Amino acid sequence: MALVRAARSSLRRHRGAIGSYASERNIFCEGISPLRHPAPVLENAVTGFNSSYIPSMRMINQLSFGNRGMKFTPQYQFPHAQVQMGEGSDSEHERSRYPSLEATKQGEKPRVVVLGSGWAACRFLKGLDTRMYDVVCIAPRNHMVFTPLLASTCVGTLEFRSVAEPVSQIQKALAKDPHSYFFLASCTGVDADKHEVYCETVGDRGVSHEPYRFKVAYDKLVIASGAEPLTFGIKGVQEHAFFLREVQHAQEIRKKLLMNLMLSETPGISEEEKERLLHCVVIGGGPTGVEFSGELSDFIMRDVRQRYAHVKNYIHVTLIEANEILSSFDVGLREYATKHLTKVGVRLVRGVVKEVYPDKIVLSDGSDVPYGLLVWSTGVGPSEFVKSLNLPKSPGGRVGIDEWLRVPSVEDVFAIGDCAGFLEQTGKPVLPALAQVAERQGKYLVQLFNNIGKQNGGKALSAKDISLGDPFVYRHLGSMATVGRYKALVDLRQSKGEKGVSIAGFVSWFIWRSAYLTRVVSWRNRFYVAMNWGTTLIFGRDNTKI
Repeated sequence: MALVRAARSSLRRHRGAIGSYASERNIFCEGISPLRHPAPVLENAVTGFNSSYIPSMRMINQLSFGNRGMKFTPQYQFPHAQVQMGEGSDSEHERSRYPSLEATKQGEKPRVVVLGSGWAACRFLKGLDTRMYDVVCIAPRNHMVFTPLLASTCVGTLEFRSVAEPVSQIQKALAKDPHSYFFLASCTGVDADKHEVYCETVGDRGVSHEPYRFKVAYDKLVIASGAEPLTFGIKGVQEHAFFLREVQHAQEIRKKLLMNLMLSETPGISEEEKERLLHCVVIGGGPTGVEFSGELSDFIMRDVRQRYAHVKNYIHVTLIEANEILSSFDVGLREYATKHLTKVGVRLVRGVVKEVYPDKIVLSDGSDVPYGLLVWSTGVGPSEFVKSLNLPKSPGGRVGIDEWLRVPSVEDVFAIGDCAGFLEQTGKPVLPALAQVAERQGKYLVQLFNNIGKQNGGKALSAKDISLGDPFVYRHLGSMATVGRYKALVDLRQSKGEKGVSIAGFVSWFIWRSAYLTRVVSWRNRFYVAMNWGTTLIFGRDNTKI
């Protein structure tokens, strides 16, 4: 009897330890129904494994996700201390044990998996016929950012929610259809032979937890994961500069700007320190850098001078560019922008950044530029995820595509947006990383997928002999940029070397605002944007630090 009691006590202790571990490592999505039966405990006896290496493991029974019918195959999950991670990704053996969204069966709609929630991905999601396809979107954010208006949120011209559109509102099937899902996760790998993508969940910054890993089978895969800011390997950029591509970036810039303004009024701050704190430096003279500089100058001229009178003479903006600002625009428009920015107080400097420190940048000529706020906007390049993919690459390192936006040498994989570029053998140049390029590619791919679906080619490996129709052709519609103080530039040339209509001034500013107001995705956000513009015009910008 004593032996029996000891055995029961030992078993309870082991179950308690595993139950504690299970409570800390819930499955990656909310809404999972609880297990109907206790998870079986296997003590030091795992078939095919070294029992000394894996002392215990638990099996995750088949799980049901609410009432939407999502099923996971039985998998095994190991204690955190025993999981061996490779350099940057899991081994193939570990990936085979991920919880999975299984491949579609006969009679079910084909599944399209979309990686990303940017311009290209959301335009594709919006138009995809969900009567033909189930769709799964996997992205590290659950919204699309209307990037042309992002600079306006940094200084309070617009509120952040005005430029963010939830993915589930763009494609309602993600929230309603029983076999369509949105997963807040990052893709870590693609197995084109198995038609699987491998993912891990993302969480709030500063919250430490082991990400949950899973895999999703696809019939068709659309890679639209976007790009990352280019830093050119310059030391200190990642640590000390702010980028401007996400709502989170804009929030951080706004907090830093307002903090520096309030801190500079503190008694005891030296004149030199005030000038440094209130020196805003923008690196990069493209549309984003110029528009942010223009918004900052507006903020200084109208709001800072009224609300921060004690330090109004200390704050100024410097725009540093290695060549000419707005190099893709017409020469006359570039000259207009240069004169206008100089007039409103933006100092233009031609130079190359050599190194970035916490309180200053060093240029290639050896000069130091102290700063309180540094915004880096020098273009974009391939992300680490894109670099890691074993897929053909275009010049510049993007995922290589053909004229129909397919990735050659693999079946059922497409790529669009900033992460994709034409292969050299197509004879087409790599398109610029612009919102209109991404949007046009997303629209074209919708038509292509709907055409494939109508010919019963939606399932994996079933579209080899299907006619795809005309290839993708991009025609540039023109460029626009605001430079502040109710002035903007509109360049309607189809390419840099051609002639066309170029307008600058107040009329261009009105065209710029009207065009982007109509391009905002939803009527709700159009209302938000119009109301924000109106309240800013009447009451000024909101300078609340939250």
